[in-house]
Amino acid sequence: MNDARNPSTESTAPQTRAGFAIGGMTCAACAARVESALRHVDGVTSANVNLALERADVLFDAARTGPAALAAAVDDIGYQATPVDDDLAARGIDHAAVARRDGIHVAWSALLAAPLIAQMVSHFAGVPFHLPPWFEFALAIPVQFYFGWRFYAGAFKALRSGSANMDVLVALGTSAAFALSAYRVFTGGGALYFESAAVIVTLVLFGKWLESRAKRGTTAAIRVLMTLRPETARVRRAGEDREVPIADVRLHDIVVVRPGERIPVDGIVIEGESDCDESMLTGESLPVERHRGDRVIGGAINGVGLLIVRAGAVGRDTTLAKIIRVVEAAQSGKAPVQRLVDKISAIFVPMVMGLAALAAVGWWAIGGTPDQIFASAIAVLVIACPCALGLATPAALVAGTGAAARAGILIKDIDALERAHHLTTIVFDKTGTLTIGKPQVTQADFATGDPDTILSIVASAQTASEHPLAQAVIAFARTKNVKFSTVHDFKSITGQGISARVLGHDVLVGNEALMRSRAIALPAQAPPVDGTTRVYAAVGGALAATFIIADEVRPESRSAVAALAAAGLRSILLSGDHPATAARIGGS
Repeated sequence: MNDARNPSTESTAPQTRAGFAIGGMTCAACAARVESALRHVDGVTSANVNLALERADVLFDAARTGPAALAAAVDDIGYQATPVDDDLAARGIDHAAVARRDGIHVAWSALLAAPLIAQMVSHFAGVPFHLPPWFEFALAIPVQFYFGWRFYAGAFKALRSGSANMDVLVALGTSAAFALSAYRVFTGGGALYFESAAVIVTLVLFGKWLESRAKRGTTAAIRVLMTLRPETARVRRAGEDREVPIADVRLHDIVVVRPGERIPVDGIVIEGESDCDESMLTGESLPVERHRGDRVIGGAINGVGLLIVRAGAVGRDTTLAKIIRVVEAAQSGKAPVQRLVDKISAIFVPMVMGLAALAAVGWWAIGGTPDQIFASAIAVLVIACPCALGLATPAALVAGTGAAARAGILIKDIDALERAHHLTTIVFDKTGTLTIGKPQVTQADFATGDPDTILSIVASAQTASEHPLAQAVIAFARTKNVKFSTVHDFKSITGQGISARVLGHDVLVGNEALMRSRAIALPAQAPPVDGTTRVYAAVGGALAATFIIADEVRPESRSAVAALAAAGLRSILLSGDHPATAARIGGS
C-alpha cells in the first residue's frame, strides 16, 4: 500500500486538497479505475471520484506530488482530468450541452432503428413483413458505427488500461450481432440480428441522454450560490478606485461598495454607513445596519449608503466560499452503501463476460444450435450492464442534496444523509424557515383623513425605495387596490427612512428617530410586540399613519410540524432572536 495513506504519515505531513473535472467516465467501473489510479500516486492520502458529478476530490502531500502529476495519472489510463479553479469559477462539464447532443443522437438513432423495430413487432403480431437485407444493413451501419462510436471509444480506453467497463459489454454484444448479420447478408443465408444491435445502441443512448439531463441539475445549487458573488470588485489603490477581477482582490485591500451593489468580500467597514440585505446567507428577512467597525459578508447586497470595506477574507476563505464547499462536500462524498456498490461494480464486468462465455459453452455442450449459442451469449452481455447499479446511488444522493440546497437545507456530509432515518428531533431555524422570510404589514392605523388617500400617498412615496420595509408597505397598498402617483424629490435617509413629495405633499416615512428629528409629534403608544417593527408616515408635517410590520409564520409551517409530530419526531425552534419573538412564532 502507498505509504502516503499510512495514518502515521497523514498526521505529520501538511495536506492539500484539489478537485478535478473528470471526462470520459461512462459507468461505475470507470469511476473505480480513476479512483484507483489517483490513490496509487505517491503522496496521495485519499481520492474520491463521483460518477454523477464527474468529479474527483484528492487529498495529498504537496511536497511529494501536485495537480499536474495527478492529472497525468488520470490521462495515462484514458480519461481526462481538468483541475477545478479554487476561486469558485465555473466548474465541471456543461451538462446542458451534453444533454442536447445526446438528445439529437437518440432521435436520429431511433429514427433509423424504427423500420427494424417495426419489422420485429410485425413478426410478433403475426403479420410479418421483411425488409430487404441490404436495406437493413444500410440502416444499421450509422447506428452502430456513428451514434454507437462512443461505446467503442470507451471500450478501447478501458481495455487499454487493463480493465473492462459497461462500454465493453455494449460494444462486444452489439458488434457480435452486427458482424454475424453482415456476414449473412454477404453470404446470403441465416437470420439477421441488425434490429437487436440497433435497438440496444438506441436504448443505451437513451439512457445516457436521461443521465446527462439528470446531471444537469446536480450542480444547480452550487451555481446559484456562485451567482451571489460579483465577478469584479472596485478596489482603492494608489489613491484611485480601480475595477479588478474578483480573483485579483488581496487580503487587506480597500474595497468600495456603491449603493445597490453586492459586497464582493468579507471585511470590516472602515468608512460609511448603510443597511445590508444578508438574507441570501443568513435567512434574516430585514436588512441589518452596518456602520464603521461592523463586519460585512461577501454576497450581501448593500443598501442606500456608500461603504468602504477593508477585505478580511477573499477567495476561498469567504463565508460564501465555505458554504459552497459544504454543499460540494455533501454532493461529492460517498455514503457507505455507495462504497459497497463501487466494490461490486469493479468486478461486475469481468464476471459478466465470464458468464457470457459460460452460457455459450453450456448451450454448445447440450447441443444447441449456433443461433442459440450466439443469442444466449449476447443476451448475457447486453442485459447485465452495471450502469444503473453504479449510477443510481450517486445520482440519488446528488439529486437529494441538490434539491435540499435549493430549498435552503445544507447537508453536512453524505453519512449524515444516510443516517437521517434515525432522527428523533428536528431543530428549526426561525427566519425564512418557519416564517415567510419577508416582512409584511400586519396592522395599519391612520390618524386623520381618508385611509385610502393616505395609503396611496405614503405607498407612492416609497416606490423609489428598495428597502424591504418600503416594499412591505407597497405590497400592502396593492392589496387595497389604491392608486399610485408620481414621486418627486425622493431622498433616502440612511438608517432612518425616506422623504419625498407626492401630489404636492411633503412625505416622511421611517422610524421614530426620523419623526423626532423632523419635530413630528407622536402619540403615546404601547411598545411594539417583539419581532415586529413600527414604521411611521407623516404627510404635510403631521403624523398620518402607523404601520406594524412583521415576518409572519409560513402557511405550511403548521402542517409541516404537525406531520413531523405524527411521524414521531419532536420539533424544536432554535433562534438568536429575542426570546419573546421566538415564543410568539413557536406558539403560533
